[in-house]
Order: sequence, then structure tokens, then C-alpha cells
Amino acid sequence: MKNLNKIKREHTERRKRRTRAKIVGTAKQPRLSVFRSLSAIYAQAIDDVKSKTLVAVSIKELKAKKGTKIEIAGLIGELMGKKLKAKKISSVIFDKGAYKYHGRVKALAEGIRKAGIKF
Repeated sequence: MKNLNKIKREHTERRKRRTRAKIVGTAKQPRLSVFRSLSAIYAQAIDDVKSKTLVAVSIKELKAKKGTKIEIAGLIGELMGKKLKAKKISSVIFDKGAYKYHGRVKALAEGIRKAGIKF
């Protein structure tokens, strides 16, 4: 079993590196990085030139934590969009990392688009 877990982790890291090799965020158009765990989802806008996080959002900032994981991801996306608008950022480069564009990651992206941010 140890070898199987190690192989899965290596495949995940390889997918993440492949995705990140093509993406660079700037102050005007930051990289929007997504991380999801079993129970939560996190998003942060990163300026790769200065190596600085501009905006970050997690489930801890939501007032209403009721609903399915996909609904909560959509709400987090909308909150992220509002924070980006407050920082006067109108477009981002979406970095899904090693995850498929499906389920919670897709709901987060749609929530951000709903707030008026372009990818």
C-alpha cells in the first residue's frame, strides 16, 4: 500500500507542476490558486513576480456554512470575486493545480465569474 500511495502522490505532483509551468501571475492579472481538502476549499490570488499573496479566501470567512460542499465552494468563489473587485483586479489566471475542472473547483470558478472577474 505504501508504494501505491507514493505513486499517487508523485502523479499528483507531476500534474500540478505541468499546470504551473504554463502560468505566471502579475500584479494586474494574478494567478488564482485553488486548494481543496476533504472538508474545505481555499483560493488565493498570487503575484508571482513579487511572490506575494494579494487576496486569500477560505471557508472560515463564510458566515453561512450550511449546504453541500459544491454550494459552499460557489459562495467562496463569490466572496473571492468581491475581494478581488475591492482590490481593483478585474481578471485572473485560473490555476486549478492538480485537480480536475469539475465539482467544487468548477463551482468556485463559476462563483468568481458570477462576481464579474474574467479568466
